[in-house]
Amino acid sequence: MVLDELRAPVVLAPLGGGPSTPELAAAVCEAGGLGFLASGYLSAAAAGERIAATRGLTDRPFGVNVFAPVPGPTDPAVYAGYVDRLAQWARARGAQLGEPRHGDDDFEAKVELLARDPVAVVSFTFGCPPPEVLERLRAAGSEVWVTVTSPREAGRAAAAGADALVVQGGEAGGHRASFEDREDVPVHGLLALLQLVAARLSLPLVASGGVATGGALAAVLAAGARAAQIGSAFMLCPEAGTSPAHRAALATDGETALTRAFSGRLARGIRNAFLDEHSERAPVAYPEIHYVTAPVRRAARESGDASAINLWAGETHQLAREVPAAEVVGELMREARAASAAAAERLPG
Repeated sequence: MVLDELRAPVVLAPLGGGPSTPELAAAVCEAGGLGFLASGYLSAAAAGERIAATRGLTDRPFGVNVFAPVPGPTDPAVYAGYVDRLAQWARARGAQLGEPRHGDDDFEAKVELLARDPVAVVSFTFGCPPPEVLERLRAAGSEVWVTVTSPREAGRAAAAGADALVVQGGEAGGHRASFEDREDVPVHGLLALLQLVAARLSLPLVASGGVATGGALAAVLAAGARAAQIGSAFMLCPEAGTSPAHRAALATDGETALTRAFSGRLARGIRNAFLDEHSERAPVAYPEIHYVTAPVRRAARESGDASAINLWAGETHQLAREVPAAEVVGELMREARAASAAAAERLPG
């Protein structure tokens, strides 16, 4: 298994929507971890170009994350009022909205690409594809990981044939990976969820959410994870494609919150004016709302206006270091060893 080959139990979170780059994925691989590329919001052709670029930078194993198709389309009546509200907001600021639409993020074409040109690991977010999809990718030579946010989802992924589970706690930045995005879906903290899943299943687990230091890495390894999937801690690295305004926000102690305001799907980001103004009214309507707000977010990134950007970040984002990715991996390992040794000393012999 790929996890057995790593010199560092560090998995780069996919970081879709901009921060993900071949350079960042390759740097984590070269430092002994497992780099990941995000394919979300990219065409299959664009994803293929990034895979090729990563192969040109490292001969180490790496992974590609794919969005599983979500149910839909959403009934327009669910989001019409919210879109009208956003339209008034946009007119007052001279901003442009996009049109709501549903789609599968080029899912079939991406599966075809990865079956034809396999990578070491393919991970899925937003759901678990049918067993035949997982088996096709495995037959091509890839391991298949599924991101889960509850013990029930973990059981479903295991039954479908997942090789490993990425266990995502509520501390994680960006979109919740829940199979079903509903108002009543519970949000588990990482350590609680990790223990619950480890007690139920024997699959390898990768812990995700709020891991930004070696001490936290040591903690999730002690709780049963084989590695930690880490995102925000790498977003200030020079190899990351994080926008300048997003970088500046990450370096503050700004509070994070869960919101559907930007995409219609629950996600964690640093609080800003858009999040605070619209979260209470935002519907469950992904990806329709994602496409509605996309032009606003794009223009805000280009102008450096952090008030209207989806500032995805985990709860520990302020601990991110503005150093090369290899240094982040190295420091995490040094801190984890020290934390493990200190914890062992506290246990009676």
